Amino acid sequence: MQPTSELGRPELKAKTFRRMGTVVSLTVPVGPEPWTAAAEATLADATGVVERRFGELDARFSLYRPESEASRLARGELSLREASQEFRDCYADAAEWRLQTEGAFTPERPDGVPDLSGLVKGFAIKEAGALLQSRGLADWCLNAGGDVLVAGSPIVGSRAAWQAGVVDPQDRTTLIAAYPLGGSTGGSTGGSTGPRALATSGSAERGDHIWTRGAGVSEFRQVSVAAADILTADVLATAIVAGGVRMLNRATSGWDVEVLAIRNDGGILATPGFRA
Repeated sequence: MQPTSELGRPELKAKTFRRMGTVVSLTVPVGPEPWTAAAEATLADATGVVERRFGELDARFSLYRPESEASRLARGELSLREASQEFRDCYADAAEWRLQTEGAFTPERPDGVPDLSGLVKGFAIKEAGALLQSRGLADWCLNAGGDVLVAGSPIVGSRAAWQAGVVDPQDRTTLIAAYPLGGSTGGSTGGSTGPRALATSGSAERGDHIWTRGAGVSEFRQVSVAAADILTADVLATAIVAGGVRMLNRATSGWDVEVLAIRNDGGILATPGFRA
């Protein structure tokens, strides 16, 4: 992460761990005072809290873990009515998103098995963000496999924005775009806060894992969505991959989001925020 600021390159500290089949990182800025052992301990403690929450949700929702609640539901050992309140709440949220996206986003696989993988990573990031805020952390960036949620600024005491990079799906070592998250859109005298979350979905990194409408192939190889909250960004990125241009048009007219969509032939569709 880099700041969009004229204040110079910040010094950042990060901790990482692996959960939900991806790398999760928590990054915080170093203030004007030297980095101390106490600050390092605070970062390590906050990372541990986030890691535990990701682990709890992975243990409940992962279809790759045979002992999980999701796997027991898939095998018919547990009914949705018998599932935990957390699972039922997430399923209800996913079902509501199905209505809002006219079926582009769905909480089930084509065989009818509940599959909340399109929602659960965004939910985990949202939960982790709430935990960080409850611990009094003002400036941080949480990145889970390219899905990003931020608070504050990468430069302590400034209004600089974090900047999230979007990887080129044709070359995973190259960034195709960057998008500022958080910070202030009104300069040093104040102003509104920009989008705080960016989510990317598609086949470039994990292969074809999103159910598209009908039996066809998605029109898009990769879709990135910037929004005020990570759940909206995550769900709409998945829905646009599944629903194609029709869902892209619905998302940009129905939600306050910015979208960067890359077609299978390499063509790019982008809203003004990504073209700026």
